Amino acid sequence: MKRIHILGISGSLRADSTNTVILKTLGSLLPSDFTFEIFEGLDEIPHFSPGLFDTEAVTRFKTAIQQADAVVICTPEYAFGVPGTLKNALDWTVGTGDLSDKPVSVISASPLNSGGNNALASLLLTLTALGTRKNEASALSIPNVKGKIADGVVTDAHTLGELRAQCANLLNLVKS
Repeated sequence: MKRIHILGISGSLRADSTNTVILKTLGSLLPSDFTFEIFEGLDEIPHFSPGLFDTEAVTRFKTAIQQADAVVICTPEYAFGVPGTLKNALDWTVGTGDLSDKPVSVISASPLNSGGNNALASLLLTLTALGTRKNEASALSIPNVKGKIADGVVTDAHTLGELRAQCANLLNLVKS
């Protein structure tokens, strides 16, 4: 039986990012028949401009998406929206359809009570335009995230349950 491969994409470039911690924790919750990797190099992708040829970084990003059975994106909210580097990377996939019909899970995390709802809404809109496969359970907002992480892992029981639910929903989307 083929192992299901999940690609994680963190919208934050910080080494100690809570978004990356959430992705790592989610990856640890996946069943043993899954493989999980977090894409490295989002900051190496050049500004999108139609007509430009793919660079090595763009090719690596697109290949990682193509090879994944599903994608999980976890992002902070910057100025009520998605970080520019994440949106830029996704823009490189518009013309190629790399995310078309790809099962996705979208998570926003914020130290604020809002949980990054504006970034989540914006990212869901972008992923709809890209033709991803998702449902009403494919999105998760995590408010007050800093109080839910300790020593590089998510420790909050409720949040861990929500991450498990994201894993289960993603598995259902992959199998449908």
